[in-house]
Amino acid sequence: MNPELFLAFVLVAAALACTPGVDWAYSITAGLRQRSFVPAVAGLCGGYVLHTVLLVAGLAAVLTGMPHVLAWITLAGAGYLMWLGVSTLRSWRGASFSVADAAGGRDATQLRTFLQGMGTSGINPKGLLFYVALIPQFVSAEASLPVPVQSGLLGMTFVALAGAVYTAVALLSRTLLQSRPGAARAVTFASGIIMVVLGVVLVSEQVLPLLALAD
Repeated sequence: MNPELFLAFVLVAAALACTPGVDWAYSITAGLRQRSFVPAVAGLCGGYVLHTVLLVAGLAAVLTGMPHVLAWITLAGAGYLMWLGVSTLRSWRGASFSVADAAGGRDATQLRTFLQGMGTSGINPKGLLFYVALIPQFVSAEASLPVPVQSGLLGMTFVALAGAVYTAVALLSRTLLQSRPGAARAVTFASGIIMVVLGVVLVSEQVLPLLALAD
């Protein structure tokens, strides 16, 4: 691969991974509510692995060329994010991490936590569009590696960067907030709000143009 293009991609991808958003909100919530935040981070990364597979297979570009399908995916993702946000808001008063929590049998929810994380990043059409719009700009047709291989490597590079950032976010949230229940509740409440607001924005992006056409 072109080393200059790859370095530029790493810088851009790292900046995007470090930008707070719904992935951060989910990582923080998992850091405060779960005995282990690894399933949550693994789930978030799994969603981006799915986007990488779609990109390499060429399906991502096909989906972006089908506005009706993408609209339904957007609405499904918006509904999921709002549901996840409401679930977080319903439990914000008990947001904390303690030894009692660790012994409370929460490991039984690890699979659900993983699937929720995968849904958070995987069903979000913004992630799909990010892969389609960003990665091709850093692929060189003159490189020795085939374009699909370059796309896969770039996609997995972003997965690795995102995993490192989300792990740090979850660790910091637990370290800084586990002894501050008031702050933990406030951050969890804010995380739920972020998820709900993003879901509403995604719905608005699909509904408002339809209303404008109806007028």
